[in-house]
Amino acid sequence: MAINRAQLVKELVPGLNALFGLEYSSYSDEHTMIFDTENSDRAYEEEVMLSGFGEAAVKGEGAAVKYDTAQETWTARYTHDTVALAFSLTEEAMEDNLYDTLSARYTRALARSMQQTKQVKAANVLNNGFSSTYPGGDGKELFATDHTSLTAGDLKNELSTAADLNETSMEQALIDIAGFKDERNLKVNAQAQRLIVPPALQFIADRLLNTPGRVATSDNDINAIRNMGMIPDGYAVNHYLTDTDAWFVKTDVPNGLKHFVRTAVSTNMEGDFETGNVRYKARERYSFGWSDWRGIFGSPGA
Repeated sequence: MAINRAQLVKELVPGLNALFGLEYSSYSDEHTMIFDTENSDRAYEEEVMLSGFGEAAVKGEGAAVKYDTAQETWTARYTHDTVALAFSLTEEAMEDNLYDTLSARYTRALARSMQQTKQVKAANVLNNGFSSTYPGGDGKELFATDHTSLTAGDLKNELSTAADLNETSMEQALIDIAGFKDERNLKVNAQAQRLIVPPALQFIADRLLNTPGRVATSDNDINAIRNMGMIPDGYAVNHYLTDTDAWFVKTDVPNGLKHFVRTAVSTNMEGDFETGNVRYKARERYSFGWSDWRGIFGSPGA
């Protein structure tokens, strides 16, 4: 339904001092702190996890060499969503508006809605990351203590016992990340890169990563996490995380969390000959997801 003069009564009356409600600032594209962005030219993208070889065996003198096999293990699929929003203005509403250009003002509001929708959809990968209702390619949720593997047993990217963000839990997360293994039980040189927290944890994160001494103790000990540069990219606050005590550590493992752009955001407008109404539309296609769970470590909090 088109926006008409009945919905814009005050904007048609002389003497109005200001219009407000559409000029709020927006948070930046916070998904870029979590996801690696790639372009796509297909309806969906698939990424296949491959297993390499196990440890080499000792070959006895004159004995035959041992052969090993490599194979595909599981597939992660990214199905692109089409995200769109539109509005329409009547011809009369545009003619009688006495203030700012209606189309320009509401086009900015349209862009703001599109941008925030993208941030919500991105954050939902983490918000739903502890739920078995949202499995990945290996059939497990993103954060689990029992990711399956070919020969390495159950692997984890979540604390064995959920814990709030503090010095002890962060150190344990870093130890667990250093213990990552691949599908054939070989050690993975995974390094933590960035701490991702909701607004409620930003003060704890800042003290934890930037205080020279140990946090909340009277000991004259150094802050080992800071001194060793264990989180080189610091922390990032994501305002779209819904759990106030969940926290996450992004690692440098490739092909972890990904954002595929199928069609970049675009805007269009057209007029209707019969009614004179003008319609405005914004549209884009993209997907958020994960391929290798080793790309991130998380805790839902205690």
